[in-house]
Amino acid sequence: MKAIIFDTETTGRKNPVIIEGAWLELKSILPYQTGESFCQRYNPEKPIELGALATHHIYDEELKNCPLHSEFSIPSSVEYIIGHNIDYDWNVAGNPNIKRICTLALARRTWTDLDAYSQSALFYFLERDKARDVLKNAHSASTDVEICSAILKAICEKQNIDSFESLWQVSEKARIPVIMPFGKHKGLAISEIPQDYKRWLVSQTDLDPYLVKALTQ
Repeated sequence: MKAIIFDTETTGRKNPVIIEGAWLELKSILPYQTGESFCQRYNPEKPIELGALATHHIYDEELKNCPLHSEFSIPSSVEYIIGHNIDYDWNVAGNPNIKRICTLALARRTWTDLDAYSQSALFYFLERDKARDVLKNAHSASTDVEICSAILKAICEKQNIDSFESLWQVSEKARIPVIMPFGKHKGLAISEIPQDYKRWLVSQTDLDPYLVKALTQ
């Protein structure tokens, strides 16, 4: 198994712990073909935050007899992990040494004139006739990987992507921002930001590495 589409549900924003993990094997891009799937709930050994509960509707008491969260791992054969805002799920999974492919970044570069890029919004854009029925189960990890798969397939067809490596390379390029996301120059094209501000910002710690690439190119 070389590539998987991956999603998690977690305890919330503060030190998130996995409570449900799901993946769908991506066997090939051309032709687009998926394979085996996986979905499992886990005991996080900590309370679920109300905000997270309101999103995924998984009760703490439903997880008491599930495997411990520490038992979750990505299959060792996986080389590419794909997801919407994949860094969040990758972090919850323990930051494995795997190439990440972000469908959120890819969607923003593929369809530049949409007003929203959440998985649900993109699914309405791509599959309007059936989206409402499918999205009733959104924020279940298993449903979310299926939705992500539909989005990924459309991206690959639109951009004529035919291999895992080329998909990763396109994703890496798409993840480099072109608009400043925060600070006094928020909303300004990074190419128009003063050089002295760029130099100062790059010297700061814990800066997103893709933003560093944008500032130093």
